[in-house]
Amino acid sequence: MFTHLDHSRLLRFAGLFTWAVVGLPLLLLSLPVDQGDELVVAAALGWQAWLAWAIFGFSYAWLTRALSARRAGALDYLLLVLLTGSAIAISYYSASGLGSILLMVVACVLPWLLPLSVGVALLVLCEFVIVPVYMRGLGMYWGEAVMQAVLYFGVTGFVFVTSMVARQQAQARDEQRRLNAELRATRALLAESARVNERTRISRELHDLLGHHLTALSLNLEVASHITEGKAHEHVGQAHTLARLLLSDVREAVNQIRGNDAIDMSATLLPLADNVPGLRIDMVMPRPFLLDDPERAHVLLRCTQEIITNAVRHAQAQMLRLRYAWDGDAIRLQARDDGRGTENPNAGNGLAGMRERLASYGGELEVESAPGQGFALNLRLPRGSGAGLGKPAPPRPVAAT
Repeated sequence: MFTHLDHSRLLRFAGLFTWAVVGLPLLLLSLPVDQGDELVVAAALGWQAWLAWAIFGFSYAWLTRALSARRAGALDYLLLVLLTGSAIAISYYSASGLGSILLMVVACVLPWLLPLSVGVALLVLCEFVIVPVYMRGLGMYWGEAVMQAVLYFGVTGFVFVTSMVARQQAQARDEQRRLNAELRATRALLAESARVNERTRISRELHDLLGHHLTALSLNLEVASHITEGKAHEHVGQAHTLARLLLSDVREAVNQIRGNDAIDMSATLLPLADNVPGLRIDMVMPRPFLLDDPERAHVLLRCTQEIITNAVRHAQAQMLRLRYAWDGDAIRLQARDDGRGTENPNAGNGLAGMRERLASYGGELEVESAPGQGFALNLRLPRGSGAGLGKPAPPRPVAAT
């Protein structure tokens, strides 16, 4: 029944269920208590507890939406403070340990939003803060309150580690999906390269074997036509004509095969945009988009893979736009994401590797970035001698993921 739900959605629903269940004791604390002939209203619970309960539910529902597919922002951190504070407030105003139960729900969210050290420090701080609540609301001595807090911290720590493992598994799954997309793209390039190589081999065999033999046959028939007479001369002339026609057909077939031995870059690059976790990729490329140089096609593929990897791992972007176009005797790729950006856009082995690949074919790479403004890359790769096929056409969208 739950097989269609991922880790983050399961944690979301489990946390909301726990939050709803905690509302039942709050409701019981709000009901009148029958003591003989009198009805005594539990005065320990006021509207503040219900307000804290509502704030907790709203904050948790907002924080856990698409938890694994977005990056945390200032609003998320503010809501995390409200989530933690409202859990402690519930224990304070209800004079109970219900807030500690909700702190376990908070522990589910922390690994997805905060670094490990910060998340553990926040949990420890919350347990220290809730000790006075136990002393005031439950009438415990400080030793009993500390032991109670330590007990809850042990359970909360277990929940925290469980959520952290779930996050690591989600990341591993997303990484596997990304690598699978790269593998499909590489396999498409290999298939296109194999097809081109096979067509080239066939065209060479036709030219070198049939073409030469037919040329020799035509020359021999030409000589035979000069030394024969009568009906033999007529048949030799017909054979000579057929040999020339066959040689012409072979040459035309060779030209057609060589004219179609280009790699379709659309079929190679489009698999990279499929099912990239947490990233929407908008690709625009010319039609047709053909290259007859497998090495340049490989360079363009690897550069595109590196751009997508950087957008997912480092930029933490949600949207990536890739624009391929013909630029005279070169291919131009303009990429821009909406990630966090950086003050030093030229750092990193990925960009250095891209520059090295491009430089080996006379290409170049320009990078622009600033904190909060994402990454912008301008890549230019010369097509080389006869590398571009087909008349360049205005780019049009061919995929949006």
